[in-house]
Amino acid sequence: MARPEPFQLSPGALTLADLRALWAQSRPITLDPAYIGAIEASAETVAAVLRDGKRVYGVNTGFGSLARNTIDADQLGELQRRLVLSHSAGVGAPLSERVVRLILILKINALARGYSGIRLEVIETLLALVNGDAMPVIPAKGSVGASGDLAPLAHLSGVLLGEGEVDLAGKRMPAATALKRLKMRPIELGAKEGLALLNGTQVSTALALDGLFAAIDVFTAALTAGAMSVDAALGSDTPFDPRIHEVRGQPGQIAVARLLGGLLAGSGIRTSHLDCDRVQDPYSLRCQPQVMGAALDVMGSAAAMLEREANAVSDNPLVFADTGEILSGGNFHAEPVAMAADMIAIAIAEIGALSERRIALLTDAHMSALPAFLVAEPGLNSGFMIAHVTAAALASDNKALAHPASVDSLPTSANQEDHVSMATNGARRLGEMAFNSSNIVAIELLAAAQGIDLRQPLTTSPPLQKALAAIRGRAAFLDHDRAMAPDITAVHGLIAEGWFSRALANTDGLLGLATPKPL
Repeated sequence: MARPEPFQLSPGALTLADLRALWAQSRPITLDPAYIGAIEASAETVAAVLRDGKRVYGVNTGFGSLARNTIDADQLGELQRRLVLSHSAGVGAPLSERVVRLILILKINALARGYSGIRLEVIETLLALVNGDAMPVIPAKGSVGASGDLAPLAHLSGVLLGEGEVDLAGKRMPAATALKRLKMRPIELGAKEGLALLNGTQVSTALALDGLFAAIDVFTAALTAGAMSVDAALGSDTPFDPRIHEVRGQPGQIAVARLLGGLLAGSGIRTSHLDCDRVQDPYSLRCQPQVMGAALDVMGSAAAMLEREANAVSDNPLVFADTGEILSGGNFHAEPVAMAADMIAIAIAEIGALSERRIALLTDAHMSALPAFLVAEPGLNSGFMIAHVTAAALASDNKALAHPASVDSLPTSANQEDHVSMATNGARRLGEMAFNSSNIVAIELLAAAQGIDLRQPLTTSPPLQKALAAIRGRAAFLDHDRAMAPDITAVHGLIAEGWFSRALANTDGLLGLATPKPL
């Protein structure tokens, strides 16, 4: 396979589409040379402060509650080294390589804007790790999301010193060994450089983006599943009439109604019962635009916040080379990321909850007018009975996980850091939540496909026939009981690969959310 084209990074200008592409596929990264001057000017400003003998937090002082301690000039490099080593205190399973790669890119993006006082050499070393497929091993737990993601970023930064572990081309080894194989040497940190590396919201932001991109794939699959369930249950497309949604004015609702109407257009199943005596469908069918539209709007708001944060300078203190000032503030506080993660969590939970209700509807013969549990000879066969139980368990799990993280705080660092965001906790759970909802939706896709097949010789719409073919390419019709876990896993894979996002990408663009290229 040909190596992907390099991506030229212009610091501060990453779009959501850029971020999704870099998340989805590893690519070589180059730095726009136009930004080198700002990087060098920032580093020179720090050097000038030291020459002038000024006392500046993080440059020649201790950290956190030890900020009043002044450090001698001949110990400044050692100060930064010890900072990195002491903060490498994370625990738990390592973050995925995909997330770590995104963390590295976000850290390079922030440092290269030229407000962090860090030398070009350090940024180039980070670039070499990305381009060498050398991913620092970063324990997932240990950040409270204020003063930056200190512990996880310390594990990342330790690799630059030859400390810690690295996954190099899929093989784990000591960092010193990995650097040697890449023909790189450990670096010696200068004044402020360790602090610039450790401060920042890049870990929580990368985790939140990872959750967002997975949630988008779940969302698009759930739209398709919802449309298929409408047809399988002999539901009506009248609730998707655009006039209903225009008078409310919610943009996500309008977009979802348009998408659902388009997915159902041309359905022979729908035509067959235009004159039936059913007056209204249950809410899980009828209110999809209202529920899924709200989820879309919330994800869009969170996406905008995360796009801004991905381009933010979030370490401390910040260096303003134009005036020669170094100012201490609090951009490391990850409250925007924490709140964005909470928004995404609520959306993921509701997407899964609505899908679970449609599975319950389809498997109930009184509601769907289909065989009980969607299988011939109910009683001898249990059909989708326990698949629905699995969906219910996953939906309930997400309810607990959706509790907001941003309302939590515990003081740290001897009460100097007396309010924290818990953004990393909030962002990290999104992957598990998206996994849960993806599997709920996978079960619904299987159930809806089963229902549509049971309506033969009537046929569904052309767009849903394409989805049905993709599902049947992974899982056959259930003519009698068999183990369903492999089928669920197979269709979950279809969702995780972005099939449904690509199928819908031409239809609406999902209000600017970063969807993959269309099929």
